[in-house]
Amino acid sequence: MDTTLHPTRRAMLAGAATLALPGLAMAAPARLTFAVFRNGVRIGEHVLTLSGDPDARTASSEVEMVVKLGPVPVFRYRHQAVERWRDGRFAALRTATSSNGRRERVEAEAQGAAVAIEGSSGRILAPASAHPLTHWNPAAFAHPLFNPQTGRLAKVRATRAAPGHWTIRGEAEIDDFYDAAGQWRALVGRLEDGSKIEYRRV
Repeated sequence: MDTTLHPTRRAMLAGAATLALPGLAMAAPARLTFAVFRNGVRIGEHVLTLSGDPDARTASSEVEMVVKLGPVPVFRYRHQAVERWRDGRFAALRTATSSNGRRERVEAEAQGAAVAIEGSSGRILAPASAHPLTHWNPAAFAHPLFNPQTGRLAKVRATRAAPGHWTIRGEAEIDDFYDAAGQWRALVGRLEDGSKIEYRRV
């Protein structure tokens, strides 16, 4: 049994730590909690908290996952992120991730004509409209996306498949679902080892 959660898709699945753009129904303060399942077995939780006012908002995310083989933990994952917005625009992101002992940090900041991102691959300048790859914020899908765990630009295409249903394809295979108010309610994805991962609102 392959219990590995591969980095690229895992980072995209767990990196949902961004703030809603104007027009989404979610108001601050707000809290979304998801139970995380792998192949139908609960492996952790993702909690996102939104605070502040429309001109200066902060989104904080906490993700914890543990995969077990029988009673023995074989994989541990923890992801923390804080994202700040000013005047309805992305301003900065800071993340810290521990993936089975491997630690990664990302810092991103909007700097006028670009978003400067410092991550595991070094420093890059992304387009000024770039956003962290989000799952609960469908407004971000219209922009260039970067991985909030690694800092790399994401090679994906987001498509609105139906009302309340977005697909992400490319280096990831993810389906996101939203309620009538535009709030994120579920996620279904496929990892490189073929396992199925799901987020369910609790």
